[in-house]
Amino acid sequence: MSETTGASYASAGVDIEAGDRAVELMKEWVKKTQRAEVAGLGGLGGFAGLFDASALKRYERPLLASATDGVGTKVDIARQMGVYDTIGHDLVAMVMDDIVVCGAEPLFMTDYICVGKVHPERVAAIVKGIAEGCVLAGCALVGGETAEHPGLLGPDDFDVAGAGTGVVEHDRLLGADRIRTGDAVIAMASSGLHSNGYSLVRHVVFDRAGMTLDQRVDELGRTLGEELLEPTKIYSLDCLALTRTTDVHAFSHITGGGLAANLARVIPDGLHATVDRSTWAPGAIFDLVGKAGQVERLELEKTLNMGVGMMAVVPAEFVDAALTTLADRGVESWVAGEITERGTHTTGAELVGDYAK
Repeated sequence: MSETTGASYASAGVDIEAGDRAVELMKEWVKKTQRAEVAGLGGLGGFAGLFDASALKRYERPLLASATDGVGTKVDIARQMGVYDTIGHDLVAMVMDDIVVCGAEPLFMTDYICVGKVHPERVAAIVKGIAEGCVLAGCALVGGETAEHPGLLGPDDFDVAGAGTGVVEHDRLLGADRIRTGDAVIAMASSGLHSNGYSLVRHVVFDRAGMTLDQRVDELGRTLGEELLEPTKIYSLDCLALTRTTDVHAFSHITGGGLAANLARVIPDGLHATVDRSTWAPGAIFDLVGKAGQVERLELEKTLNMGVGMMAVVPAEFVDAALTTLADRGVESWVAGEITERGTHTTGAELVGDYAK
């Protein structure tokens, strides 16, 4: 009779030791995100992340805001490029910039990293990017999970997701009920494609145009891969600064669905936002995707951000203060539109005119 070896977790493709090493490698990065409310409370490796809620006593009626998201098929660009320390910025931006839209201060975040095979240095690089993003958003990274799924994912495949929590005083809650006729719509420049529409982008540049990630594109001033991996801009602290220097009525995070659809989400019934395309010129990547795939403008606009990552709605008398605040923080911004009565308009927001050249 031949000897047989009993099955084990390792023989099934799960490497517990590699997972433990990944945790050790990421600890130094997570530590950099600590806020006072989490200092000294457990640490990475526990079953739950802890946050000292007594810090909320300074609020009269604190509202907790939460959001969860991922970065979509942009992870495939990171995988092909072998660059793993920027995708975390995208994750934090997708989560925390949703939270700040209501005026909430980001407090803490958790992440979920799913891999086909744990490569400790690779996982640590992903967490490094998430931690750096948390610092930019002003929140703590209090925990997460790394899951190894052999047989479901290839050894180099991975995905990331995250959830975050913020807090806002009830009477400081931003949104549609604050917006008034005559308010100005201020646009904040994006850093590029951000983390939306990559299924369209990948189809266009790879399948239709036959481009490669290492191909240098003169219009972009760098390789296609470098452009596609440009981290999503994190606006959280910039938006919070606006709430301190101006009477902001609403924010809109320009993500999936495009500029008009996302802006319409914060426009109340009876009012209408008109955004003038002539106030800015979208970056070269948007023109490249449009031309390479013969994508119609309306299709581009409902899929990509077209160069605007966040919008703020403020009273006309606060426009100068808002633009100055953003300029002081290094954020390119401009007045892109205004709020009027809805009239015969059937949607809450629309783009008019042609883009600047």
